[in-house]
Amino acid sequence: MLLSGLFIYPIKSVKGIALTEGKIQTRGLQYDRRWMLIDDQNKFLTQREFPKLATISLSVEATGLQAGLNGQAPLLIPFVPAADSSVPVQIWNSNCPAALVGSEADEWFSDVLGASVRLVYMPDDTRRLIDAAKGDDIVSFADAYPFLLANEASLANLNSRLQERVGMERFRPNFVVNGTTAFAEDDWKVVTIGTTNFRVAKACSRCVMTTVDQERGVRSGEEPLRTLASFRKFQNEVRFGQNLIATEEGTTVRVGDQVSIVN
Repeated sequence: MLLSGLFIYPIKSVKGIALTEGKIQTRGLQYDRRWMLIDDQNKFLTQREFPKLATISLSVEATGLQAGLNGQAPLLIPFVPAADSSVPVQIWNSNCPAALVGSEADEWFSDVLGASVRLVYMPDDTRRLIDAAKGDDIVSFADAYPFLLANEASLANLNSRLQERVGMERFRPNFVVNGTTAFAEDDWKVVTIGTTNFRVAKACSRCVMTTVDQERGVRSGEEPLRTLASFRKFQNEVRFGQNLIATEEGTTVRVGDQVSIVN
């Protein structure tokens, strides 16, 4: 079994970036979901509210991220915000401090989305706990866990049931693996990618975001969520992929790395 795909999504819900290698950090891959858009009440925003976010491209440059969209001048987002201004932000049931990136970024994204939004960054000293009741593991602005793994065979199984195939981008994984059977990942407990060990935390519960056409930035109907729910619904959750937590940081994973199941 091999790592066939590696992705980061620096701004939550914006188009991902395919990598050949990535650095493992405790809260996720380097740069992954360290930025996020919020509304006037400091609540997080995603493709659930703005499907168009899927069409904004990102690249990692020497001094920051560059965001782009057809018809818009590109925006350079510095790795570290120039101003020292912090706001408390809400993401699902958790609250944590975040740094405001600046008015230029706010105006750019507000113009693109046609709504008042602000861009925030998660500084290194912000510690957003995954679950305070279960330990001190931390996460970025990802929905729940630092890493998400998906299996090519599982997607092929789903596509065999659909009238129109969907791509893996609908599920926004960090790691994509091949060389195993469909939904074999349901039974994994500890996974090694290259030299890095990961605990399998829980299956990923899927939502309406899977119905957003990632190329056009519009909802495409009820699929693939409706079909997925017909055979992958457990305890009121529609599941696809597995959430992971790294047991170490500072290592590097690469496309082509061997993937092994420890138990």
